[in-house]
Amino acid sequence: MSLLCGVDEAGRGPLAGAVFAAAVILHPDKPIAGLNDSKKLSEKKREHLACLIRENALSWAVASVSAEEIDRINILQASLLAMQRAVEKLSHRPDEVEADGLHCPRLTMPTRAIVRGDSLVPAISAASILAKTARDAEMLEMHRLYPKYGFDRHKGYPTADHLAALAQHGVSIIHRRSYAPVRRFLEKNLHP
Repeated sequence: MSLLCGVDEAGRGPLAGAVFAAAVILHPDKPIAGLNDSKKLSEKKREHLACLIRENALSWAVASVSAEEIDRINILQASLLAMQRAVEKLSHRPDEVEADGLHCPRLTMPTRAIVRGDSLVPAISAASILAKTARDAEMLEMHRLYPKYGFDRHKGYPTADHLAALAQHGVSIIHRRSYAPVRRFLEKNLHP
């Protein structure tokens, strides 16, 4: 039996927090109904499916790359690194990997990128769901540490509320300094 691993990331667009990736090898005898791109599912449905994936997948893993690493290597490379880390953490070595999007992480096994794979390939859908729920949980934890930014509501995305909080409170340690809106706040404070 050939082991196919799906891999996807969550959190490329936010101004704060890590980018997460998940790798999933689904169990051939334990299909999971309702898998889809995590963005097309409600939060409640994502959480329910995440539990089913963790209980029924043959192997799964989640990994992340910090905001500091994102600033150092750029978001595309950070996303690919998070995917690589997730695949390397699996308890079973896959025979091949299918990654959502246009680019493949650096891996030792055959890998191919599939555009809209999170809607087309169940293992990638499962990875999409685990990556998204793990990142959302992390941002809720960041909200407890930095409550004035509202991470519980916007999860670090550049909403009007988030930009207003940045203007009022400045840049936190988990903000991505290489992202233009954050960089502008930093530059404004350096040169008022």
